[in-house]
Amino acid sequence: MTEKIRPARLHEREALEDLQLQASLMWLEDRASLLANPDAIDLPVDQIADGNVYVCEADGEIVGFGVVLPRADGQAELDGLFVRPDVWGEGYGRLLLEHGERMAKGWGATRMHVIANERALPFYEACGFAVNGTAQTRFRPAPTMVKAI
Repeated sequence: MTEKIRPARLHEREALEDLQLQASLMWLEDRASLLANPDAIDLPVDQIADGNVYVCEADGEIVGFGVVLPRADGQAELDGLFVRPDVWGEGYGRLLLEHGERMAKGWGATRMHVIANERALPFYEACGFAVNGTAQTRFRPAPTMVKAI
């Protein structure tokens, strides 16, 4: 399989939001809230236009995307990381994360932060993140994590 990571394109916004929804609806605890609040799945146009959103293609199909944003403290925030459920466990999440880390290092960041879904904790821990607190998200509290990059 041939993988390629590239910047997202504005015309892909709806497809990326659909991918995010597919991945997010996999967890029963989120399903009702997401279906009742479809605006929770929103990928801002300015994030795409600013080059903060990037996709992973495998054999010409988008299999996932990431969003890395600069923080006011000079560090980076992994604001989104979504992989199509049918290819979970195939390494695309790690590829997307590593690309985001390279982007952030290019800005001079030395740490990557993320507000993690509880179910993603094992993935983030395996990638070197450590829990450092909690944050209130739209639907519930979630662990915050940080990693030196």
